[in-house]
Amino acid sequence: MTVLKTSMRNFFAHKGRMALSAIAVLLSVAFVCGTLVFTDTTNATFDQLFASTSSDVSVKPKKEGGSNNGPQTGKIETVPGTRLAELKKVQGVKSVDGEISTETVTVVDKNNDDIGPKSGAPTVATNWDPTELLAVDLTSGHEPRGPTEVMLDADTAKNKKLKIGDELRLIAVPGEFRAKIVGLTTFKVTNPGATIVYTDTATAQSKLLGRPDAYTSFALTAQPGVSNDQLKKNVVAAIGDGYKVQTKDESAEEGKDDIGSFLDIMKYAMLGFAGIAVLVGIFLIVNTFSMLVAQRTREIGLMRAIGSSRKQVNRSVLIEALLLGVVGSVLGVLGGIGLAVGLMKFMGSQGLNISTDQLTVKPATPIIGLTIGIVVTVIAAYIPARRAGKISPMAALRDAGTPADAKAGRIRGAIGLLLTGAGVVALVAAANADKATDGSMLLGLGVLLTLIGFIVIGPLLAGLVVRVLAAVILRIFGPVGRMAERNALRNPRRTGATGAALMIGLALVACLSVVGSSMVASASDELDKSVGADFIVQSDGGKPITGDVVKAVHAAKGLDHVTDVKNLNDTKITTPDGKTSTDNLVAADPKFADDLRTPVVDGTLSDAYGKDAISVSEDFAKDHKVKMGDTLTVTFVGGRTAAKLKVAAITSDDTSLNKGAKYVNITTAERYIPADKMPVNAMMLAAAKDGQEKAAYASLKAQLDDYPQVKVRDQTDYKKMMKDQIGQLLNLVYGLLALAIVVAVLGVVNTLALSVVERTREIGLMRAIGMSRRQLRRMIRLESVVIALFGALLGLGLGMGWGATAQKLLALEGLKTLEIPWSTIITVFIGSAVVGLVAALLPAFRAGRMNVLNAIATE
Repeated sequence: MTVLKTSMRNFFAHKGRMALSAIAVLLSVAFVCGTLVFTDTTNATFDQLFASTSSDVSVKPKKEGGSNNGPQTGKIETVPGTRLAELKKVQGVKSVDGEISTETVTVVDKNNDDIGPKSGAPTVATNWDPTELLAVDLTSGHEPRGPTEVMLDADTAKNKKLKIGDELRLIAVPGEFRAKIVGLTTFKVTNPGATIVYTDTATAQSKLLGRPDAYTSFALTAQPGVSNDQLKKNVVAAIGDGYKVQTKDESAEEGKDDIGSFLDIMKYAMLGFAGIAVLVGIFLIVNTFSMLVAQRTREIGLMRAIGSSRKQVNRSVLIEALLLGVVGSVLGVLGGIGLAVGLMKFMGSQGLNISTDQLTVKPATPIIGLTIGIVVTVIAAYIPARRAGKISPMAALRDAGTPADAKAGRIRGAIGLLLTGAGVVALVAAANADKATDGSMLLGLGVLLTLIGFIVIGPLLAGLVVRVLAAVILRIFGPVGRMAERNALRNPRRTGATGAALMIGLALVACLSVVGSSMVASASDELDKSVGADFIVQSDGGKPITGDVVKAVHAAKGLDHVTDVKNLNDTKITTPDGKTSTDNLVAADPKFADDLRTPVVDGTLSDAYGKDAISVSEDFAKDHKVKMGDTLTVTFVGGRTAAKLKVAAITSDDTSLNKGAKYVNITTAERYIPADKMPVNAMMLAAAKDGQEKAAYASLKAQLDDYPQVKVRDQTDYKKMMKDQIGQLLNLVYGLLALAIVVAVLGVVNTLALSVVERTREIGLMRAIGMSRRQLRRMIRLESVVIALFGALLGLGLGMGWGATAQKLLALEGLKTLEIPWSTIITVFIGSAVVGLVAALLPAFRAGRMNVLNAIATE
């Protein structure tokens, strides 16, 4: 009980000193709990949506070739309309509704702007039938009654400023048509972020599918007393197993699995960044308790002198840590719920509306948050607690502070050097690996060992690096700079731990910057070397390039030629050894050999576009013992008969563009695939006539102006697109890493604040012998800057090493250019100095306000 009272007294006596550590625990726990609450709420929302919108039994087409070929062929797999009458006769069926739904449509407003969501969610065009009322209410206007009328979801109407009476243009694979908005619908559960356009059934069949007597699925309602499982059995018995028949629960589960896989990726990624923040927070807590123990050496010595045992002293410090963990964790759980609500609001602004009414806080969430916060805090305080327990009663006769253990320092240094050396060996082995899979494992091991090694060896590095930084930066400030250097070197273990917290976040920033820049530079170099075409035409979101778009591109002026490129997915290839594999082929016009200059190891690529010819990749040829002149049996999805194609070229895998691709002529594919099964263009390439590049580019832009879903880019545009895409991803990652960096900055603030308290008498003496407040504040700011730059140097150096090793692995995939983003590295380094200045503002201000006499009299 005495130990508990002492711990409570010390905790509340030093609550100001504990505050920043508590904030670190709070932030880390909040990020973990916020992630769990957000994903649980999103899952619960979509579970409710899928459960409420699924019919008792649904009948859908089986996906041909094991995948949905809608995007490939431009045509949606359907169920014949003749099945409608058969299904109505099935025993136990109360009603059957035919459904039509497609995501291959583009909808534009009167300004020719795509009204689809920018968040990546789809635009869905569907027919209005009774099953839609399971998900939405018709809140304005009336249902569509002909080919010139559509309904729209109210959220899209609000976001795009559309109203009843406005005209829309729907661009579908069979063609395009115009219709006016006659009604608005509102989701009962949530708008999943998609744009939903409703037509009548006849219009959906003729305009969206191009097949007047077909449906994409049937929704069956069971008669009272008939279970969904029984109805499913009856349906399968009536129409056979050639269709995908699912009960309400099975359909809902499939929907949950589809969205759940994405949410799981997001959840674990965010938890990974939360883990980094927790790791950084450990350094802050270790430093806090180490300094508190050092400052209370005389007090602890006196406790030992009057009879307290080592265990009691140890237990006293751990109880303080427990109190800190409990306070920080409880606040973190509450903060996590607030963070989740804020994230839902943000996602709502991006089009994914998740109602806070569905807020889901599972019992496991606060338990996980409290466990993480408390356990991490207690573990982090364990070493300082052991150190406190070892303080002898004689320490009460000495000044506050414990002498450094030279032997322990040497052992720590040796272990750190050993770990760092092993990590460097692993990184070198990864850089020289022959296979990316082997190299990635070595890279992970090297990253882990070098990180731990740098953390362990931090105090030794602090002594070396701080002296170098001081010689370059601090000496120009004269005596104040030298004093700041000595303060930073006074306790290398503390400086090493503070710098290590910042090092972790900046190492990841530097690594990802190197990888991202190298990917962009490699792709740009490969583009310059391999792409001979002047223009690349692609459709956003994987939507098919429709026939109207193809005609528009071919009609552009100033072009030397246009190359159509189609993907033949899920093609079965039987090699001479009798083995069959499923692969993807690229069908293109012969000019594709000039538009995309793929290196070959045998043969001539242009020969692969001859009659009944094919090219294969180098790895495929090695794996299947295929050589020039061999005949492959190729079965295309939807093909009438198997094709016998002769290997006319073997392409090199020493490239990043279309690595491993196999090429055939479009005319070859057309001989074996019926016209209605032939894929639409995946992309188009075009070359301008000599001297007409600008005119051709302008003509292509004008021709495609009516099709906002299709983008034409020259090589400069394409490089910018790649850079922007990678940049957006990196910015997202940097944003998540910012939490760890914020916690690290709190560590710098806390270290300085406690250091000022620790040096109260010293500060008073310096002020007494003539140091001004301005000089004192500058000294503390310079100390903070050098600690921050120490962490930045370690982090940036370590991260660039990781990034360079990762680039060597990317080189095995054809991305061969190593690009160090010096502008980013220098900006981060300078930013670290600014961070150091900002972190020192409050401690320096407090130090400057100290009363000189009171400071000198401090024990």
